[in-house]
Amino acid sequence: MMPNRWRLTGSAALLLLAMVLAMYGLASDTAEASRLVIRWTARLSLVLFLMAFTASAWARLVPNGFTLWQVRNRRYLGLSFALSHIVHLAAIGTLLAVNEALFWQLTNMATIFAGGLAYVFILLMAVTSFDPVASAIGRRAWRWLHGFGAWYIWMSFVFTFGKRAVMDGSYLPAMALIFAALGIRLLACFRPGDRAPSQYGNPT
Repeated sequence: MMPNRWRLTGSAALLLLAMVLAMYGLASDTAEASRLVIRWTARLSLVLFLMAFTASAWARLVPNGFTLWQVRNRRYLGLSFALSHIVHLAAIGTLLAVNEALFWQLTNMATIFAGGLAYVFILLMAVTSFDPVASAIGRRAWRWLHGFGAWYIWMSFVFTFGKRAVMDGSYLPAMALIFAALGIRLLACFRPGDRAPSQYGNPT
């Protein structure tokens, strides 16, 4: 049986904890362990984000038990994604602390700025996933934040995985998933019928 609501987020937290303990326990040094955590949390974050990003689209295109579970747990998939990406950010900070030279070999200021803005959206979307905060900011602001924020995060994944896929073919499956999600969203836009239920409509 698939976990629901907070059990889903709790399962993601346990998976992240096991991942971090394994990487830091098995790697030869902290820098290597941090790079492993960065790499695998990025992949886990991508899966969780795309599941939330395509939830309502899948429910419209292929209504079944799994897609119904997906759309009902979209909020908790999003919160699990936010948790995964916070761990991702912590690993990046650890790499900077233990090996600053290697850190700057792997990134640049443009990437930091674009990624930082993505984190702003991730945190704001996570906070406004709770009903009292969502009600406080109102329907229009909530829909804009979650709609624009989701597309910005999607673009961030295109940039992050795309630049690596150019040099490393192992990133091509991730790129295929990213653009498949776009296709699913577009197909759902042109399919007649009611949209899947959401707290404030269907921004994502």
